Amino acid sequence: MTLYIGVMSGTSLDGLDVALIEQGVQTKLAASRFEPLPATLRQNILELCSSGPDELARAATTEHSWVEFAASVIRALLDENQLKPEAIRAIGSHGQTVRHEPTRGFSIQIGNPALLAELTGITVVGDFRRRDVAAGGQGAPLVPAFHEAVFRDSSKARAILNIGGFSNLSLLEPQQTVRGFDCGPGNVLLDAWIQRQCDLPFDRDGEWAASGRVNQSLLQAMLADEFFAVRGPKSTGRELFNLTWLERHLAGATALSPEDVQATLVELTARSISNALELAQPTAQELLVCGGGVHNSFLMRRLQALQPGRHVCSTDAFGIPPDWVEAMAFAWLAHCCLENIPANRPSVTGARGLRVLGAIYPA
Repeated sequence: MTLYIGVMSGTSLDGLDVALIEQGVQTKLAASRFEPLPATLRQNILELCSSGPDELARAATTEHSWVEFAASVIRALLDENQLKPEAIRAIGSHGQTVRHEPTRGFSIQIGNPALLAELTGITVVGDFRRRDVAAGGQGAPLVPAFHEAVFRDSSKARAILNIGGFSNLSLLEPQQTVRGFDCGPGNVLLDAWIQRQCDLPFDRDGEWAASGRVNQSLLQAMLADEFFAVRGPKSTGRELFNLTWLERHLAGATALSPEDVQATLVELTARSISNALELAQPTAQELLVCGGGVHNSFLMRRLQALQPGRHVCSTDAFGIPPDWVEAMAFAWLAHCCLENIPANRPSVTGARGLRVLGAIYPA
């Protein structure tokens, strides 16, 4: 078995996931650690997600802080497991996305892999998205190749759903290459709305949303966004779905209580996922869910209610804890890079062909 570490900081900006995997014939989670993002770092990252003054300098200093934080979490994981840096073949670091505009030819993640290698003494593989974008792809989602490796069933159609800040689907069919795409907002609008209205980081179990009522006019207006009509390959980010986008829709709606807006946003997430899955893979018998959204029990109930013919469950039921799938995926992507294995999927991103992803920064 070879040990790799995966580092993932997603669009929800709730914290840093670090996963230690054992890579052999199969991929096994050996250990994990989560640390919330420091409030100042989180705010600095959020500010980089839109235009502002002195962006280059702010990006550089924020990146330095992010790497120092990531290195401290990695060292803590190693100490907990009594491991030396030389026991790890490589770190796969996603970095932190601050801009994602593949139609303009770029997807930007801060994360300075060179500095991370210096601070940890471990080889780092980073910059995973840029090669796919250079090949004409969306650069996202990249995790479907990992889903294909660990969740494929030779006898049935199965979909894997990640609900982070945004939601994305991986569509697995026997004897076929994985397909996948972003569905739309996952937790990003839910978190932003409850933060604004209640000064809370997230809606625990969806309780606040469950206390409201869905406004059908607002829901249909949001679902009419052209993003939902586009078939994959497609990806999205905060550049499209943000509080400004929501406020434009609220300006045209009758007065709504804050909890009714939250209930409608849950329904937007659930409907956009269900509609996309029904259109792209109506034969799917199972929907395996991972990411932070799996803990929103109200959202999970809505997903099951909208798909009565499918079994909706956590990836936990298939041996991989839902909170660690993406961090494990980037550890696995580091393995693929070092072994010269193509890890993008043109059927997912729209790239011109298979590519080895990532840039290597030796320890």
